[in-house]
Amino acid sequence: MTDPPRDHLLEDLRAALSLPTPTFRAADLSLPAGLTAAQTEEAAALALHWGAPRAALAWSRDPLRRAAAHLRLGDPTAARAELAAEADGARVALLRARAAALDRAADAPALADHARTQARRAGDSAALIAAVSLLAEGQQADPYAALRTLAEGLKVAEITGQSADPHLLAVLAHTQARLNPRKAQSTAAKALDRSAPRSPARVLALLALARPDDAHAEAQAGDLHPRWWAFTAVPTPPMPGGTARTGADG
Repeated sequence: MTDPPRDHLLEDLRAALSLPTPTFRAADLSLPAGLTAAQTEEAAALALHWGAPRAALAWSRDPLRRAAAHLRLGDPTAARAELAAEADGARVALLRARAAALDRAADAPALADHARTQARRAGDSAALIAAVSLLAEGQQADPYAALRTLAEGLKVAEITGQSADPHLLAVLAHTQARLNPRKAQSTAAKALDRSAPRSPARVLALLALARPDDAHAEAQAGDLHPRWWAFTAVPTPPMPGGTARTGADG
């Protein structure tokens, strides 16, 4: 009897990773035997996408992927160590900015802005959308500024013919909730529908929908550190009358 094709083994792994959270058990995951190095990295990418960062760390040798997994787990120091020898490209800058945000470092906004600039220069639409989402997380005390920032990410998605990113939508929902709760609920529902189980986007969307128990269950199953949603607790100061609205606030 011959071994099953490697691609079939990856499909089996994908099926296990994409299980709904109530039936998902990260501890039961195992890397199929006989995968090539490229397929092992693909398996690690799947694990990270579906909220299994510990499996991603066990399987991946890629510094950026490993850094992203450390960040899910709330370990910015380990993430920075993974990135220490990497050139300052858009995605490296983004990961360093996320590490600073999780640390609540004073330079976190500047690093997020730098990541946005790097993504613009590189023409990396995915990195740009992630960078504006992160930058807007740090602007929640000024929701109109956050909306203007997020509008760039929505525009990028429109220009490139993509659906709006679920993480961006989830951050947008929390921003809108400070100004227009009805609109926020609609946005959060879209984010939830598009988000992967156990992902930061799923957790943020559930919090925006006032479903904290479900959000925390997703976060726990995905080993997502609570600092990923700390920005949602930032108070909103009184807004001056006549402040200009944006296309993102509804």
